[in-house]
Amino acid sequence: MTMPSMEPFLMFQKGEAEQAVRFYTGLFDDGEILTLVHTPEGEVQQGVFRVAGQRVRVFDSPVAHAWDFTPGVSLFVHCDSREQQEELVSALAEGGQTMMPLDDYGFGPFAFVTDRFGVSWQLALDLPADWR
Repeated sequence: MTMPSMEPFLMFQKGEAEQAVRFYTGLFDDGEILTLVHTPEGEVQQGVFRVAGQRVRVFDSPVAHAWDFTPGVSLFVHCDSREQQEELVSALAEGGQTMMPLDDYGFGPFAFVTDRFGVSWQLALDLPADWR
């Protein structure tokens, strides 16, 4: 019997999924678009990309929803250097919102931002070993 697998799944408002995928894959050295399947109207029906070693599944919602992403669920990135962390925080926060600016909150340099698509990101450096 095989183990099930799990991937984050991001449902974007109509027309934003491909923009987000291209933005995210451009930020990370290992960023890669694995699948982009479009509807006849050009929306993303199914997409998969990889950043920071993590596969993420996306699509454009075919219907408008009254809800969007919540910061209660976020993508957590452990950065390799302060420079990398600063670059990612800056790029992801542009056009979005900074909920916790890059600072040391007692567990090393950390920032919590929501990007222009509404997806929340936590970016940490030098986490304690038992937090990894």
